[in-house]
Amino acid sequence: MKKQNLLFPLLFVLLVMMGCSSDDDITPNDPDDGDGQIDPPTAEYEPLNLENYYNGTGVMMQAFYWDVEPRHQWWEKLTEKVDDWADAGINRIWLPPASKGQSGGYSMGYDPSDYFDLGEYEQHGTVETRFGSRTELDALISAAHSNGIEVIADIVLNHNSGGGLEFNPYRGYETYTLFNEEFGNASGRFNRNYENFYPNSTSNWYDNSLFYPETNLDHNQEYVQNWLWAADYSVANYYKNEVGFDGWRFDYVLGFEPWVVKAWLDEVGGFSVAEYWDGNANNLINYIEETGSGVFDFATFYKLDEAFDRNDDLHSLTGDMVWQTYPDKAVTFTANHDTEKDENEDNFISYENKLKAYAFILTHPGYPTIFYSDYENADFKEELQQLIHINNTIATGDVEVLYVDEDEYIMKRARTASSPGLILYINTNGNTKIKEGIDTDWNQAMIMDYSGNIDYNPITDENGMVSLRAPANGYAIYSIMKQK
Repeated sequence: MKKQNLLFPLLFVLLVMMGCSSDDDITPNDPDDGDGQIDPPTAEYEPLNLENYYNGTGVMMQAFYWDVEPRHQWWEKLTEKVDDWADAGINRIWLPPASKGQSGGYSMGYDPSDYFDLGEYEQHGTVETRFGSRTELDALISAAHSNGIEVIADIVLNHNSGGGLEFNPYRGYETYTLFNEEFGNASGRFNRNYENFYPNSTSNWYDNSLFYPETNLDHNQEYVQNWLWAADYSVANYYKNEVGFDGWRFDYVLGFEPWVVKAWLDEVGGFSVAEYWDGNANNLINYIEETGSGVFDFATFYKLDEAFDRNDDLHSLTGDMVWQTYPDKAVTFTANHDTEKDENEDNFISYENKLKAYAFILTHPGYPTIFYSDYENADFKEELQQLIHINNTIATGDVEVLYVDEDEYIMKRARTASSPGLILYINTNGNTKIKEGIDTDWNQAMIMDYSGNIDYNPITDENGMVSLRAPANGYAIYSIMKQK
């Protein structure tokens, strides 16, 4: 991942004010002229060079939205963007399922038919997938790796689709469960029939509430395990060793047992995040502990939704979230391909609140994800780039919520030996907010808003206390300045 060097208007404002004299970016000195009082000498200040605090965390880009266009050109389009994303501080990109689905050139990949057809075989009316050809996928992965970006494969381990019709004796009627070179599996690798789906001769279990229950794979079968992850010729090993994927996003894990993900990771390793769609933090934590995989932090997503939209009350931001227990396994997000489609109102953070939600996840612990359509939105892009920059540099240290009410939320990331720390101030009120008596880690230090949203540069007192401001219906992210 490349490091950034972003500038915004405040960075060109050199302020001459009374402050503490120091060349130390983290802890300005508090000089004493001998009268027993800490006197702020005259000094010229400028913003910190955040590059000096690069922390190696990074951010993941969800590199698609539902029904991406133009069809058959998506891999090429992404290849053109990876340089910019790397410069912005993105260190992973999550691709949609790359294999051929039943819907052929219209498929978003969540109707998997041939796991080994990545745009190479004529079937379901097309050679290329919706996203392009295998050659174009290879070029994208190569470009990403050249920029220090890992590529994450979306893996769908159930609800197969697009097979041929056959009589299924375990259901007593015909099902689309025949996958071979003639029906939906032109690669000839991982051929399957009704015996490989629930129920079958070795298992009477089935759950008709699942997506496509008739083609829900039986992962307990050795044959299925070998083809998906256990054997050298498996999907997992092929995607990792031959295609070049670096990690996994597991789709709809509520449709199969946690041990499947654990077994996959034990075999091939790599970064992993599971789509366990549940807003209960404890359930998500239990899944982490059962599988060793990261999870999308739906608990945080729903707290953000409650705070900014459903309840319009920022007290929700102090609720239970996965990052509080497993910051290294919590993949935080504000939007994805599912929440942003079909005018979703139940699982959706509104346009006017998006950037405040991003400010939250990009200053708090966890591994943040940026949604493609948000980043490529001209109204959001510059602000998101600065938030990513802050995440990748000074967003470290212990979290302490300093103040919260219905329309104000103030959080501190503590100063450490290698970072100055920060204070996030979110305001959902229609007017500028001022909060007095905020206890910082900075004594007699000039501070500024590194988001660039408010032009305000107070000096903390000898005890680190200060009055902060937040713009109307917005946020500020404060940290210290340094002597010029």
